[in-house]
Amino acid sequence: MTSRDDSGLAKLRRIVTTHDAAGKSTIQIDEELVTGAAGIPGARLGPMWVTTDSLPTNDNNTNEDGGKRIIEDATNFKIVHPTGTNLQTSELGPGATIPMHRTSSLDYNILLAGEVVHVTEDGQEKHLKNPGDTVIQKGTMHAWRNPSTEHWARWITVLMAAEPAVVDGSPLLPEFNIPGSKK
Repeated sequence: MTSRDDSGLAKLRRIVTTHDAAGKSTIQIDEELVTGAAGIPGARLGPMWVTTDSLPTNDNNTNEDGGKRIIEDATNFKIVHPTGTNLQTSELGPGATIPMHRTSSLDYNILLAGEVVHVTEDGQEKHLKNPGDTVIQKGTMHAWRNPSTEHWARWITVLMAAEPAVVDGSPLLPEFNIPGSKK
């Protein structure tokens, strides 16, 4: 059964990834989000993640459709803009899997519909079931799996360019492990 807060809304879950001392991806935080007063009657806010080291964008001063922009840089599989962000939707069919991969980015993944299992390199699996459940992906190897035999899953991701994670002095570069291929 889904736990709910006093508003009747399902409690949101926040999962944050990191690296262990050997450089393997692992889960750093898995918790229910606590919201608090927003200074507006009937409104509450909950902190998901804040970055403090760059921006601003100039998109407020253009009429260009950002949804039509193409990311040409192949460093991160053409899904991470090297100096910007990418807001994208991902959809995964029943029983489908996205193989282990890593980008040099900070990603906010927010479940909208269905359910997915997030898998880290160390074998931990986190089952996201409630719309709004969030995974904050910090440049770690991970995979996605839809455990349903009937329903598609959909989540929104914001990908932001980031320096590669560094473990023991070595950068962990973008990687996509396609089944059957050699590393």
